[in-house]
Amino acid sequence: MPRTALESAQDSPGTTRIPFVVLLPIVLGTLLNALNSSMIAVALLDIQRAFDAGPAVIWLVSGLYLATAVAQPTMGRLADTLGARPVFCVGLVLVLVAAVAAPFAPGLGWLIAARVLLGVGTSAAYPAGMSMIRAWSAAHSTPGAAPIGGLGAISAASQVAVALGPPLGGVLVQFADWSAIFWINVPITLTSLVMALIWLPADTPDRRPGVGNLLRELDLLGMALFVGQLTGLMAFLLSLSEERPRWWALACFAVLLVALVLWELRRERPFLDLRMLTGNLGLTGTYVRCAATYVVFYAITYALPQWLQLGRGLSEAQSGLVMLPVAALGFLTTMWATRLTRRRGLRTVLVTGSIALCVGSAALIVTGSAAPLWVIVLIAAVLGLPTGFNNLGNQTLLYRTAPQDQMGIASGLFRTSQYIGANLAAALVGVTFGGSADDSGLHLLGAAITAISLGLLVSSVLSRHARDAASDG
Repeated sequence: MPRTALESAQDSPGTTRIPFVVLLPIVLGTLLNALNSSMIAVALLDIQRAFDAGPAVIWLVSGLYLATAVAQPTMGRLADTLGARPVFCVGLVLVLVAAVAAPFAPGLGWLIAARVLLGVGTSAAYPAGMSMIRAWSAAHSTPGAAPIGGLGAISAASQVAVALGPPLGGVLVQFADWSAIFWINVPITLTSLVMALIWLPADTPDRRPGVGNLLRELDLLGMALFVGQLTGLMAFLLSLSEERPRWWALACFAVLLVALVLWELRRERPFLDLRMLTGNLGLTGTYVRCAATYVVFYAITYALPQWLQLGRGLSEAQSGLVMLPVAALGFLTTMWATRLTRRRGLRTVLVTGSIALCVGSAALIVTGSAAPLWVIVLIAAVLGLPTGFNNLGNQTLLYRTAPQDQMGIASGLFRTSQYIGANLAAALVGVTFGGSADDSGLHLLGAAITAISLGLLVSSVLSRHARDAASDG
């Protein structure tokens, strides 16, 4: 029989091969979060007009990211405690509810609430999926074998979904309206849910704590402090482009951050396991690199469509199509990075991705609205090159450095680091563009993300953990 790309991508001596029927629903589930995080980029202006909203429309972006930053490790903890399969399926049901409710929102506040629920629902698939993959690998392979192909398939799906979001969202908004970016979730979610119920392996029934134990497991106060300090930071950063920055928000961030650290250090099972982070520098370094990578990636994802529409005068659909090379090359480079990881190790993959990110980011410094369209498309293509390398490299390091019995929570925190990066990217775009997506704002943004990219390159070259992983091959 013909082999699928997902199956062929997994063949490699000494690695785990995840069955296609197990991998496919996980891949479909994990791409929902990435797709919804980026489709909104080209719909913001349409939503702003529809609800006669002002700058508050940015909370459609930040609201989902804040929800995701908290829900990812929470869903990971629930997957470790209750079992991965039921958490995976419940998350998909929440996505369906949010996707159907959002188009009927009577006001912007209700739409933001639907986006928050969407963020919570889409947060279940990745940590629960990683837990199921880790459990399958432990039961069907030699100890320590990594499912490089399976991780590559998840990485490719997520990266393509993020990059495909703007062109897909642009077409949907152009030929329908903003509500179409929510309706598109329904068929994907239903397909993943049916496949999960039929094909994903059931969990062992011994992981059923009582309600009281479950609430203690979740560390609700820790979650509230985490959301509070992150909201305070975002409120301050988003105000930097205004005449009077919200210094009170920065003070709230500092106070709540101290309270969060003190509380979590007292907890036996904290929401944010600071002891695990300080005791496992390889894992902590992966989180930091991941956050920095996504500051650059999401800054590009949100800034370019705005500049193309307001600075270059393109329509939503046209600006989305210009972003299409990011999607195509993100998929191709993930497949290339999968093979390169097996042959040359993770250090080569991370260094290659960081170099490409430096080149693409620096190109934005010298690009302007007078540049030919083919030049802008070429820059978008260069910016698409590093996505597969960086994400697969960080994801594989996560798999190798995370404790086996905490894979769910560690995977959730990995996604949290991504969306902390995304929140910082939203603030960076707001500061550099300052309400006007013109050439000077693009150049300032290019300089900022070039500096971050250089830091990633130095980190990749010097990282002992990346060299160790490379030596393992």
